[in-house]
Amino acid sequence: MLMLLSELLQGIEHEGSLPDREIDRITCDSRIVAPGDLFVCVKGARFDGHDHASEALAAGAAAVVTERDLGLPEQIIAPDGRIAYALLCRNFYHNPQRGLRLIAVTGTSGKTTITFLLRDILRAAGKRVGLIGTIQNEIGEMVISSRHTTPDPWQLYSVLSRMKEAGMEYVVMEASSFGLHQHRMEGLHFECAVFTNLSHEHLDYHNTMEEYYQAKKRLFTVCDKAVVNYDDEYGRRLIGELSCPAATLSLSSDEADYTAHTITYSAEGSRFIVVHGSDIGRVAIRMPGAYSVQNAMCALAAACEVGVPFEQAASGLCESHGVLGRMELVECDLPFTVIRDFAHSPEELRNVLVTVRDFCKGRVVALFGCPGERDRTKRPEMARQVAENADQAILTSDNPRGEDPRQIINDALPGFTGSPTPVQVIEDRFDAIRWAIDFCREGDILLLLGKGHEDYQVLSFGSVYFDERFIVQQIVRSRHDQDSI
Repeated sequence: MLMLLSELLQGIEHEGSLPDREIDRITCDSRIVAPGDLFVCVKGARFDGHDHASEALAAGAAAVVTERDLGLPEQIIAPDGRIAYALLCRNFYHNPQRGLRLIAVTGTSGKTTITFLLRDILRAAGKRVGLIGTIQNEIGEMVISSRHTTPDPWQLYSVLSRMKEAGMEYVVMEASSFGLHQHRMEGLHFECAVFTNLSHEHLDYHNTMEEYYQAKKRLFTVCDKAVVNYDDEYGRRLIGELSCPAATLSLSSDEADYTAHTITYSAEGSRFIVVHGSDIGRVAIRMPGAYSVQNAMCALAAACEVGVPFEQAASGLCESHGVLGRMELVECDLPFTVIRDFAHSPEELRNVLVTVRDFCKGRVVALFGCPGERDRTKRPEMARQVAENADQAILTSDNPRGEDPRQIINDALPGFTGSPTPVQVIEDRFDAIRWAIDFCREGDILLLLGKGHEDYQVLSFGSVYFDERFIVQQIVRSRHDQDSI
């Protein structure tokens, strides 16, 4: 697909005029520039595309978009490279959001769960649904691998274009703070936007909670209506600052538009009653815990706010099979329960541990690690949450990336200072899981925390296959084989 430069620039603030030419592709990565591309200079934390504009032209770029005059013969100047990049991609794909009903979910945690539950509700209501998020992208039944929670604009608009061509009616997507801050979704407008919560996370990028909050808040300047978690402190603040109509949900306050009552939890899931005005519905979901109920309430409220009848939304929620790696029961022949979850922040760890404590008949055994090349200040706080809410901790590796796994562990260990909770340090995650399975006994719940849906581990030399469901089953089979000898 080709497009004239003049067509690409329509509606985009810019200076400079070049003879019209056909553009093959738009990119902000100088390493992949090919003849006929339009190269957009984007400034990042470590790299600045302006330093490579000349290289892009030498590689055959038809033109470059810059934020300042570089003295190049084929340059176009735009005030903000990131915004220009997103809008150029939108124009290249003929603004595919026309004809699609977009719903976005943002917040520290719950985004993936809510988008999957909302997808299931809409499908149960007979709608054709596309999904964009952390685990995968979906065009109806077709699954596409995902690299980022919120894709790069070129990928995002490409996927949206394919969704439109495939006849999708709704698109449900996760909106990360990175994606919002970096204008990856610039040019999109949402029928509904959902706010889940805000807690200590990504401060290595956003610096302060206020900056983090403001990044999330951007989503609500480009939506027709909002769904907001009333139980979250930042959610209540957001409600007072919105310029669009908002529906609220709560597990504890009848002041909210959607409230949950008579909540019961078990290892198999949660049951509750939803009240919305004169509507009352009974819901059972296959995910245990208060925060799972909160996520389910967000999905139900969003579905209702975009037109799904309440009774139909509640029924669709009950039909959902849950979400991969989110409070997921690992099927295995053991006298205790194994659950894996993506929790990898202090608040998320606390939520999972407190939830499991409510229905655990034995000990809560928590296996966790801290991500490498991420906010180091949260490592001891993660450990402290485990120390306060588990009966046994196993501290191991998560995705160490380029960091020394032992140093990551040492950063976390101060969180156990003064705690009576025993901690077993096992650097190798496979060995740690094997130790945990040997340690647990009937009635215990073993929580594998941090990896969730991921079937890989990121080490210093790259990614290796690491699916914790398979690993647990492999260890169990090995134990049974030894017992039968």
